[in-house]
Amino acid sequence: MEIVEQLILKTYKASASLRKADDHQIIKTLQMLADAVEINSADILKANSIDVSKQDPNDSRTDRLRLNEQRIKNIANSIRQVSKLPNPAGKLLEKRTLYNGLLLEKIAVPLGVVGAIFESRPNVTFDIATLCLRSKNACLLKGSSEAENSNKIAVQIIKNVLKENNIDEDCVTLLPSNRETVQQLYTATKYVDVLIPRGSESLIQSVRRNSLVPVIETGAGVCHIYVEKDAELDKAVNIVVNAKVSRPSVCNAVDSVLVDSAVAPHFLEKLQPLFEKHGVEIFADEAAYELLKNYPYLHKATPEDFGREFISLKCAVKIVKDIDEALSHIQQYSTKHSEAIVSENKNQCERFLQEVDSAVVYMNASTRFTDGEEFGLGAEIGISTQKLHARGPFALEKLATEKWIVRGEGQVRE
Repeated sequence: MEIVEQLILKTYKASASLRKADDHQIIKTLQMLADAVEINSADILKANSIDVSKQDPNDSRTDRLRLNEQRIKNIANSIRQVSKLPNPAGKLLEKRTLYNGLLLEKIAVPLGVVGAIFESRPNVTFDIATLCLRSKNACLLKGSSEAENSNKIAVQIIKNVLKENNIDEDCVTLLPSNRETVQQLYTATKYVDVLIPRGSESLIQSVRRNSLVPVIETGAGVCHIYVEKDAELDKAVNIVVNAKVSRPSVCNAVDSVLVDSAVAPHFLEKLQPLFEKHGVEIFADEAAYELLKNYPYLHKATPEDFGREFISLKCAVKIVKDIDEALSHIQQYSTKHSEAIVSENKNQCERFLQEVDSAVVYMNASTRFTDGEEFGLGAEIGISTQKLHARGPFALEKLATEKWIVRGEGQVRE
């Protein structure tokens, strides 16, 4: 417990020196970090293979944990992309002079110390550290025990590059992966400015309930695609298959497909062979079950199946009579992450876009685009499903808050 307290205090002190760092120094550091990731890829993969070897290969979460050469290249490219983005801190947001001559300036400043609690995914270690460094925030990283070796090598590489560039290495800290560490973070209100959980719904809700430090949620995704009766069916099938199978273990993968009854027979006939090819299990309501009764991986859906984030090759399917029923279903079961409509009816699309209350709403596109890098925001800490401070991809621009500077010449208030 004392070790964790000391690490938190060191990071808090390092945050002050980071705020004074030159912007060009930060950019150079990130560019060197991207190179270091590629140069040390063999060591990263070796550490990651130890973590992966301890997991169940059939568990969908293992895919989140696994790194390969392409994923390491993606990490390096993401770091380079963030290095090219403007620092959100330091911007002049407002400037005016009051009646009494006081000059007011509102500027963007770093949050300070960002604590992150996340599961399995070692790329998140680089993402959070990179975003925090670019915005001059110190960060405390509490990863899962499953990714312990991967996280250790990642943070060691980061610290080596920080030292090379004369930046206090304590501004990026990997905390012990045990549960006691989380309890320390919950109560570190003097030293930690915000806590961000990224992972399962149970993790997020646990942090939300127990933390005394302000929490920004990166919510679980129960994502929907509604195939409206005026949809172009080949387009709809392509979108649904992409949203489910391209990477089923991530939060922007589709979990529930709602199909208008007018096109359900033809749509499901087209969808079935492609889902079967990828081994997708379907949890169908009664109407869809009848249409899919010859599908080999078919289950009768329970109400709970329509509120599940599957994070695997599983998908709920429900037939609805119209857009009203689709909207009502989404309102009941959505976690307000990402939803999509597929239709050639512009009026129905616009209604869907306006009425669905989620962080990201799509027309004729896969939910898999909900991602900071895809949106041109660089890497992301997660997808925020709450409404205060940040919503959608929680990226660089949201790692800043505001500060008022007031310049006077002896004014006193009467």
